[in-house]
This record gives sequence, C-alpha cells and structure tokens, in this order.
Amino acid sequence: MASYTTIEDWQDVEDGYVIDVTIRQTEDKKYPCGWDYSLHHGEVGGDTILRYDNAHEQTKGHERHTRNGVEIIEFPGMLTLYDRFQRETEEMSPVSWKWSE
Repeated sequence: MASYTTIEDWQDVEDGYVIDVTIRQTEDKKYPCGWDYSLHHGEVGGDTILRYDNAHEQTKGHERHTRNGVEIIEFPGMLTLYDRFQRETEEMSPVSWKWSE
C-alpha cells in the first residue's frame, strides 16, 4: 500500500464561502506526479467557484474547475499551482482569506 504524507489539510468558511485545501505527497501509482491534491473555493452548500484537482490523474490529468466548466491543465508543480490558486481565489472572492503560511 502506498504511503501518503499530508502537507496541507485545512478549511476556512467566511460569509457563505469556503476554502478547502488538501495536499498530500504520495508514491501511489494513481498519482504519477507524486501529489494527491484538491484546492477548492466555493459557496457553502453550493457552486464551485474554482477548484484544482487530480482526482482522475491517470485518465483525465490535472483539472481546473470553474462555473464555466472543466479544463485540463498542465501541472506546473505543487507550489506553483497552490500560488496560482491563491492568486485566482483572491481575485474571484469577496472574502479576504487567512492563507496557511
């Protein structure tokens, strides 16, 4: 069984919006990039505003979800993707988030 090391796992809810971040390093063959991640920004109990994930990495690759649909993206590395998610979320959200350092 492949091991997983949790790097980030937190959630923040403010004014009807949620940020949910899970980042784990792994040697699981399901994740050839070495990461199992979900970076989610949305409405509580509602729509996804922005999400990056690789839940189906072997079949679909890395995905960027918005209200307009899903696009396949190139994986730039975990830190670069997390920075991109943070930047885009700040641009899209009416809430000021407390980001993990």
